[in-house]
Amino acid sequence: MAFSAAGNSGRPLADINVTPLVDVMLVLLIIFIVTAPMVSVPIPVDLPQRSEKVLPRIEPPPPIELRVDAADQLYWNGEVLAMADLQTRLQAQADLHVGNLPELRIDASPDAQYQVMAKVLAAANNAKMERIAFIQ
Repeated sequence: MAFSAAGNSGRPLADINVTPLVDVMLVLLIIFIVTAPMVSVPIPVDLPQRSEKVLPRIEPPPPIELRVDAADQLYWNGEVLAMADLQTRLQAQADLHVGNLPELRIDASPDAQYQVMAKVLAAANNAKMERIAFIQ
């Protein structure tokens, strides 16, 4: 804005300088003129076509519930399981449900030792279990 004290009124004269505004508008106009032909070129996209074929829905297997109590005893769906048998049991479930693995739900007591939980998680990793949840 330009302020001028010219004249007898003593009031400042306020004028807006429109030159930068015109410069910006001309630059935008040139950009739009250059990019408009590129936007109008169609881009081929292969979209999936509708099919009447109904895909079967695969029900997930029931989850496996592992519980580790304060005495470091392992339970598989409520029944006692030895730590040495965990790997073979998990591998059998993984082989039984290939492509649709059950969820492994682990309920660990706060007093359980870290070593036991590390062995449980290592066995789950070796059996390629994909969905592991910790519950309380």
